[in-house]
Amino acid sequence: MATGCGEETIAQRILRISDIAQEPLEFIAPIGGYEEMPLVSLEIAVEPLVPILPAVQSQAYVAKQRCLIDIDPNAKWAQNGITVAGGNGRGSGTNQLDYPDGLYVDDDQTLYVADRDNDRIVKWQYGATNGKVAAGGNGSGNGAHKLHWPRDVIVDKERDSLIISDGGNQRVVRWPRQNDTRGETIISNISSFGLTMDENGSLYVVDYGNHEVRRYKIGDTKGTVVAGGNGKGNRLDQLSNPTYVFIDRDHSVYVSDTWNHRVMKWEEGAKQGVVVAGGQEKGNSLIQLTGPNQVVVDQLCTVYVADCSNDRIMRWPNGATQGSVIVGGNGRGAQSDQLDRPTCLSFDRHGNL
Repeated sequence: MATGCGEETIAQRILRISDIAQEPLEFIAPIGGYEEMPLVSLEIAVEPLVPILPAVQSQAYVAKQRCLIDIDPNAKWAQNGITVAGGNGRGSGTNQLDYPDGLYVDDDQTLYVADRDNDRIVKWQYGATNGKVAAGGNGSGNGAHKLHWPRDVIVDKERDSLIISDGGNQRVVRWPRQNDTRGETIISNISSFGLTMDENGSLYVVDYGNHEVRRYKIGDTKGTVVAGGNGKGNRLDQLSNPTYVFIDRDHSVYVSDTWNHRVMKWEEGAKQGVVVAGGQEKGNSLIQLTGPNQVVVDQLCTVYVADCSNDRIMRWPNGATQGSVIVGGNGRGAQSDQLDRPTCLSFDRHGNL
Protein backbone atom coordinates (compact mmCIF):
# COMPACT_ATOMS: atom_id res chain seq x y z
CA MET A 1 0.00 0.00 0.00
CA ALA A 2 2.87 2.37 0.75
CA THR A 3 3.97 4.24 -2.34
CA GLY A 4 6.76 6.55 -3.37
CA CYS A 5 6.56 10.30 -3.53
CA GLY A 6 7.09 10.89 -7.25
CA GLU A 7 4.75 12.36 -9.83
CA GLU A 8 3.29 8.94 -10.65
CA THR A 9 1.86 8.72 -7.14
CA ILE A 10 0.06 12.03 -7.56
CA ALA A 11 -1.51 10.93 -10.86
CA GLN A 12 -2.74 7.71 -9.27
CA ARG A 13 -4.27 9.58 -6.39
CA ILE A 14 -6.10 12.07 -8.64
CA LEU A 15 -7.27 9.33 -10.93
CA ARG A 16 -8.61 7.30 -8.02
CA ILE A 17 -10.62 10.24 -6.68
CA SER A 18 -12.00 11.03 -10.15
CA ASP A 19 -12.99 7.43 -10.70
CA ILE A 20 -15.23 7.38 -7.63
CA ALA A 21 -17.58 9.90 -9.21
CA GLN A 22 -17.89 7.70 -12.32
CA GLU A 23 -18.71 4.42 -10.53
CA PRO A 24 -21.96 2.78 -11.71
CA LEU A 25 -24.78 3.46 -9.28
CA GLU A 26 -25.25 -0.20 -8.39
CA PHE A 27 -21.73 -0.31 -6.93
CA ILE A 28 -22.63 2.25 -4.31
CA ALA A 29 -26.33 1.42 -3.80
CA PRO A 30 -27.50 -0.51 -0.67
CA ILE A 31 -27.11 -4.27 -0.80
CA GLY A 32 -30.20 -5.87 -2.29
CA GLY A 33 -32.25 -7.97 0.12
CA TYR A 34 -30.75 -6.44 3.24
CA GLU A 35 -34.24 -5.89 4.68
CA GLU A 36 -34.81 -9.67 4.74
CA MET A 37 -31.62 -10.46 6.66
CA PRO A 38 -32.07 -11.60 10.30
CA LEU A 39 -31.30 -9.13 13.07
CA VAL A 40 -28.21 -9.89 15.16
CA SER A 41 -26.43 -8.10 17.98
CA LEU A 42 -23.73 -5.58 17.11
CA GLU A 43 -21.10 -7.76 18.81
CA ILE A 44 -21.89 -10.68 16.49
CA ALA A 45 -22.12 -8.46 13.42
CA VAL A 46 -18.60 -7.09 13.85
CA GLU A 47 -16.93 -10.41 14.73
CA PRO A 48 -15.71 -11.05 11.14
CA LEU A 49 -14.07 -7.60 11.10
CA VAL A 50 -11.95 -8.05 14.23
CA PRO A 51 -9.12 -10.08 12.59
CA ILE A 52 -8.65 -7.53 9.79
CA LEU A 53 -8.91 -4.41 11.97
CA PRO A 54 -5.10 -3.84 12.20
CA ALA A 55 -4.82 -3.95 8.41
CA VAL A 56 -7.73 -1.54 8.01
CA GLN A 57 -6.18 0.88 10.47
CA SER A 58 -2.86 0.70 8.65
CA GLN A 59 -4.44 1.43 5.28
CA ALA A 60 -6.47 4.28 6.77
CA TYR A 61 -3.31 5.84 8.17
CA VAL A 62 -1.58 5.67 4.79
CA ALA A 63 -4.61 7.23 3.11
CA LYS A 64 -4.50 10.09 5.59
CA GLN A 65 -0.82 10.67 4.86
CA ARG A 66 -1.59 10.94 1.15
CA CYS A 67 -3.95 13.78 1.93
CA LEU A 68 -1.19 15.91 3.42
CA ILE A 69 -0.68 19.13 1.51
CA ASP A 70 1.24 18.92 -1.76
CA ILE A 71 3.75 21.71 -2.12
CA ASP A 72 3.96 23.32 -5.54
CA PRO A 73 7.55 23.19 -6.85
CA ASN A 74 7.34 26.92 -7.59
CA ALA A 75 5.81 27.88 -4.25
CA LYS A 76 7.18 30.92 -2.45
CA TRP A 77 6.83 31.96 1.17
CA ALA A 78 6.55 35.37 2.80
CA GLN A 79 10.01 36.61 3.73
CA ASN A 80 8.84 38.18 6.98
CA GLY A 81 7.84 35.62 9.55
CA ILE A 82 5.38 35.89 12.44
CA THR A 83 6.34 34.69 15.91
CA VAL A 84 3.98 31.93 17.03
CA ALA A 85 5.81 30.72 20.17
CA GLY A 86 8.22 32.48 22.49
CA GLY A 87 9.84 35.65 21.23
CA ASN A 88 9.91 37.30 24.65
CA GLY A 89 13.54 36.76 25.42
CA ARG A 90 15.28 33.76 26.89
CA GLY A 91 13.57 32.50 30.04
CA SER A 92 11.28 29.99 31.72
CA GLY A 93 8.02 31.96 31.71
CA THR A 94 5.00 30.52 29.93
CA ASN A 95 5.54 33.09 27.17
CA GLN A 96 9.24 32.26 26.83
CA LEU A 97 11.54 29.54 25.50
CA ASP A 98 15.17 28.69 26.18
CA TYR A 99 17.04 27.11 23.26
CA PRO A 100 14.09 25.33 21.62
CA ASP A 101 14.98 22.37 19.42
CA GLY A 102 12.41 20.07 17.78
CA LEU A 103 8.78 20.95 17.11
CA TYR A 104 5.61 19.19 16.01
CA VAL A 105 2.61 20.85 14.34
CA ASP A 106 -0.74 19.16 15.02
CA ASP A 107 -3.69 19.14 12.61
CA ASP A 108 -5.28 22.13 14.35
CA GLN A 109 -1.97 24.08 14.12
CA THR A 110 -1.17 23.51 17.78
CA LEU A 111 2.61 23.50 18.32
CA TYR A 112 4.54 21.18 20.60
CA VAL A 113 8.03 22.55 21.23
CA ALA A 114 11.01 20.78 22.78
CA ASP A 115 12.08 23.63 25.07
CA ARG A 116 15.53 22.18 25.63
CA ASP A 117 17.16 24.27 28.33
CA ASN A 118 13.90 24.51 30.29
CA ASP A 119 13.72 20.69 30.33
CA ARG A 120 10.13 20.65 29.14
CA ILE A 121 7.75 20.24 26.23
CA VAL A 122 5.50 23.26 25.75
CA LYS A 123 2.16 23.24 23.95
CA TRP A 124 1.21 26.44 22.12
CA GLN A 125 -2.30 26.61 20.72
CA TYR A 126 -2.81 28.57 17.53
CA GLY A 127 -2.90 32.30 18.28
CA ALA A 128 -1.97 31.90 21.95
CA THR A 129 0.41 34.36 23.61
CA ASN A 130 1.38 31.86 26.31
CA GLY A 131 2.19 28.19 26.16
CA LYS A 132 1.28 25.37 28.52
CA VAL A 133 3.73 22.79 29.84
CA ALA A 134 2.79 19.42 28.33
CA ALA A 135 5.67 17.34 29.73
CA GLY A 136 8.50 17.91 32.18
CA GLY A 137 8.96 21.40 33.53
CA ASN A 138 9.90 20.04 36.95
CA GLY A 139 13.57 20.86 36.75
CA SER A 140 16.34 18.84 35.17
CA GLY A 141 16.53 15.19 36.21
CA ASN A 142 16.01 11.57 35.27
CA GLY A 143 12.88 10.82 37.30
CA ALA A 144 9.68 9.76 35.55
CA HIS A 145 8.27 13.27 36.00
CA LYS A 146 11.36 15.04 34.66
CA LEU A 147 13.24 15.63 31.42
CA HIS A 148 16.81 16.68 30.73
CA TRP A 149 17.58 18.47 27.48
CA PRO A 150 14.69 17.17 25.36
CA ARG A 151 15.64 17.32 21.70
CA ASP A 152 12.52 16.42 19.76
CA VAL A 153 8.84 15.55 20.18
CA ILE A 154 6.13 13.91 18.07
CA VAL A 155 2.48 13.03 18.73
CA ASP A 156 1.30 9.41 18.67
CA LYS A 157 -2.42 9.90 18.03
CA GLU A 158 -3.23 6.19 18.27
CA ARG A 159 -2.23 6.24 21.95
CA ASP A 160 -2.91 9.94 22.57
CA SER A 161 0.60 10.53 23.83
CA LEU A 162 3.78 12.44 23.17
CA ILE A 163 6.98 10.62 22.26
CA ILE A 164 9.96 12.61 23.45
CA SER A 165 13.66 12.37 22.66
CA ASP A 166 15.00 12.98 26.17
CA GLY A 167 18.56 13.53 24.97
CA GLY A 168 20.24 14.45 28.24
CA ASN A 169 18.91 11.29 29.86
CA GLN A 170 19.79 9.14 26.83
CA ARG A 171 16.30 7.76 26.53
CA VAL A 172 13.03 8.03 24.62
CA VAL A 173 9.94 8.69 26.72
CA ARG A 174 6.22 8.22 26.12
CA TRP A 175 4.20 10.90 27.92
CA PRO A 176 0.35 10.78 28.03
CA ARG A 177 -1.39 13.90 26.75
CA GLN A 178 -4.29 13.60 29.20
CA ASN A 179 -2.67 12.46 32.46
CA ASP A 180 0.52 14.39 31.84
CA THR A 181 2.31 14.21 35.20
CA ARG A 182 4.91 11.60 34.29
CA GLY A 183 6.30 9.62 31.38
CA GLU A 184 7.36 6.07 30.65
CA THR A 185 10.79 5.17 29.27
CA ILE A 186 10.36 3.09 26.10
CA ILE A 187 13.97 3.14 24.82
CA SER A 188 17.06 3.36 27.03
CA ASN A 189 20.79 3.89 26.54
CA ILE A 190 20.62 5.86 23.31
CA SER A 191 22.08 9.27 22.46
CA SER A 192 18.72 10.24 21.05
CA PHE A 193 18.19 13.35 18.95
CA GLY A 194 15.50 13.56 16.25
CA LEU A 195 12.73 10.99 15.91
CA THR A 196 9.72 10.15 13.76
CA MET A 197 7.16 7.38 13.24
CA ASP A 198 5.95 5.54 10.14
CA GLU A 199 2.45 4.30 9.29
CA ASN A 200 3.12 0.93 10.92
CA GLY A 201 3.89 2.52 14.27
CA SER A 202 7.63 1.85 13.94
CA LEU A 203 9.75 4.49 15.63
CA TYR A 204 12.90 5.89 13.99
CA VAL A 205 15.43 7.49 16.32
CA VAL A 206 18.68 9.26 15.53
CA ASP A 207 21.51 7.97 17.73
CA TYR A 208 23.74 11.04 17.64
CA GLY A 209 26.63 9.49 19.57
CA ASN A 210 26.77 6.25 17.59
CA HIS A 211 26.33 7.99 14.23
CA GLU A 212 23.32 5.97 13.13
CA VAL A 213 19.53 5.85 12.80
CA ARG A 214 17.67 2.97 14.44
CA ARG A 215 14.18 1.63 13.76
CA TYR A 216 12.11 0.21 16.61
CA LYS A 217 9.08 -1.83 15.65
CA ILE A 218 6.23 -2.03 18.14
CA GLY A 219 7.42 -3.99 21.18
CA ASP A 220 11.07 -3.89 20.08
CA THR A 221 13.53 -2.41 22.60
CA LYS A 222 16.80 -3.11 20.77
CA GLY A 223 16.09 -1.70 17.34
CA THR A 224 17.67 -2.20 13.92
CA VAL A 225 20.18 0.11 12.23
CA VAL A 226 18.65 1.58 9.06
CA ALA A 227 21.26 4.28 8.30
CA GLY A 228 24.90 4.61 9.29
CA GLY A 229 26.17 2.27 11.96
CA ASN A 230 29.65 1.98 10.48
CA GLY A 231 31.41 4.41 12.75
CA LYS A 232 31.91 8.13 12.37
CA GLY A 233 33.05 9.18 8.91
CA ASN A 234 32.16 10.67 5.54
CA ARG A 235 31.84 7.55 3.41
CA LEU A 236 28.44 6.83 1.87
CA ASP A 237 27.89 4.09 4.47
CA GLN A 238 28.74 6.42 7.36
CA LEU A 239 27.31 9.39 9.23
CA SER A 240 28.91 11.99 11.46
CA ASN A 241 26.82 13.22 14.38
CA PRO A 242 23.44 13.09 12.63
CA THR A 243 20.58 15.05 14.16
CA TYR A 244 17.14 14.69 12.51
CA VAL A 245 15.32 12.09 10.43
CA PHE A 246 12.40 11.93 7.98
CA ILE A 247 10.70 8.80 6.58
CA ASP A 248 8.99 8.83 3.18
CA ARG A 249 6.22 6.56 1.89
CA ASP A 250 8.71 4.00 0.61
CA HIS A 251 10.30 3.87 4.08
CA SER A 252 13.42 5.55 2.75
CA VAL A 253 15.33 7.32 5.51
CA TYR A 254 16.38 10.95 5.04
CA VAL A 255 18.87 12.02 7.69
CA SER A 256 20.63 15.31 8.35
CA ASP A 257 24.29 14.25 8.45
CA THR A 258 25.19 17.35 10.39
CA TRP A 259 28.96 17.22 10.75
CA ASN A 260 29.35 16.07 7.16
CA HIS A 261 27.27 19.09 6.09
CA ARG A 262 24.92 17.04 3.93
CA VAL A 263 21.53 15.33 3.81
CA MET A 264 21.57 11.61 3.06
CA LYS A 265 18.88 9.29 1.71
CA TRP A 266 18.98 5.61 2.62
CA GLU A 267 16.48 3.43 0.78
CA GLU A 268 14.92 0.64 2.79
CA GLY A 269 17.43 -2.19 3.16
CA ALA A 270 20.30 -0.24 1.57
CA LYS A 271 23.88 -0.68 2.82
CA GLN A 272 24.80 2.89 1.98
CA GLY A 273 23.10 6.19 1.28
CA VAL A 274 23.15 8.82 -1.43
CA VAL A 275 23.70 12.56 -0.97
CA VAL A 276 20.53 14.54 -1.74
CA ALA A 277 21.63 17.98 -0.45
CA GLY A 278 25.00 19.52 0.32
CA GLY A 279 28.02 17.27 0.60
CA GLN A 280 30.42 19.87 -0.84
CA GLU A 281 32.16 20.69 2.43
CA LYS A 282 30.72 23.38 4.67
CA GLY A 283 29.97 26.78 3.22
CA ASN A 284 27.21 29.22 2.31
CA SER A 285 26.97 28.86 -1.45
CA LEU A 286 23.89 27.29 -3.04
CA ILE A 287 25.67 23.93 -3.38
CA GLN A 288 26.65 23.84 0.29
CA LEU A 289 25.20 23.43 3.77
CA THR A 290 26.75 24.14 7.14
CA GLY A 291 25.53 22.07 10.06
CA PRO A 292 22.14 21.04 8.60
CA ASN A 293 19.45 20.09 11.09
CA GLN A 294 15.76 19.22 10.54
CA VAL A 295 14.86 17.82 7.12
CA VAL A 296 11.39 17.49 5.56
CA VAL A 297 10.56 15.88 2.20
CA ASP A 298 7.46 16.64 0.11
CA GLN A 299 5.45 14.58 -2.40
CA LEU A 300 7.94 15.30 -5.20
CA CYS A 301 10.91 14.20 -3.08
CA THR A 302 12.00 17.83 -2.72
CA VAL A 303 14.15 18.25 0.37
CA TYR A 304 13.62 21.17 2.76
CA VAL A 305 16.39 21.59 5.31
CA ALA A 306 17.20 23.91 8.20
CA ASP A 307 20.68 25.09 7.23
CA CYS A 308 21.48 25.93 10.81
CA SER A 309 24.83 27.71 10.76
CA ASN A 310 23.92 29.62 7.59
CA ASP A 311 20.75 30.99 9.22
CA ARG A 312 18.48 29.93 6.37
CA ILE A 313 15.96 27.35 5.14
CA MET A 314 16.85 25.71 1.82
CA ARG A 315 14.92 23.75 -0.79
CA TRP A 316 16.63 21.08 -2.90
CA PRO A 317 14.51 19.57 -5.72
CA ASN A 318 14.87 15.86 -6.38
CA GLY A 319 18.13 15.24 -8.26
CA ALA A 320 19.29 18.87 -8.05
CA THR A 321 22.97 19.71 -7.58
CA GLN A 322 22.18 22.96 -5.81
CA GLY A 323 19.43 24.36 -3.65
CA SER A 324 17.66 27.67 -3.22
CA VAL A 325 17.03 29.79 -0.15
CA ILE A 326 13.31 30.04 0.65
CA VAL A 327 13.47 31.76 4.07
CA GLY A 328 16.22 33.62 5.89
CA GLY A 329 19.71 34.06 4.50
CA ASN A 330 19.74 37.72 5.50
CA GLY A 331 22.31 37.42 8.24
CA ARG A 332 21.87 36.19 11.78
CA GLY A 333 19.41 38.23 13.80
CA ALA A 334 15.99 38.70 15.37
CA GLN A 335 14.31 40.73 12.62
CA SER A 336 11.23 39.23 10.97
CA ASP A 337 13.24 38.39 7.83
CA GLN A 338 16.13 36.85 9.74
CA LEU A 339 16.86 33.56 11.50
CA ASP A 340 19.31 32.69 14.25
CA ARG A 341 20.65 29.15 13.83
CA PRO A 342 17.35 27.47 12.91
CA THR A 343 17.23 23.84 14.02
CA CYS A 344 13.76 22.64 13.12
CA LEU A 345 11.04 23.20 10.54
CA SER A 346 7.62 21.86 9.68
CA PHE A 347 4.71 22.60 7.37
CA ASP A 348 1.11 22.86 8.51
CA ARG A 349 -1.76 21.54 6.41
CA HIS A 350 -2.04 24.90 4.64
CA GLY A 351 1.58 24.87 3.52
CA ASN A 352 2.71 27.49 6.01
CA LEU A 353 6.31 26.99 7.05
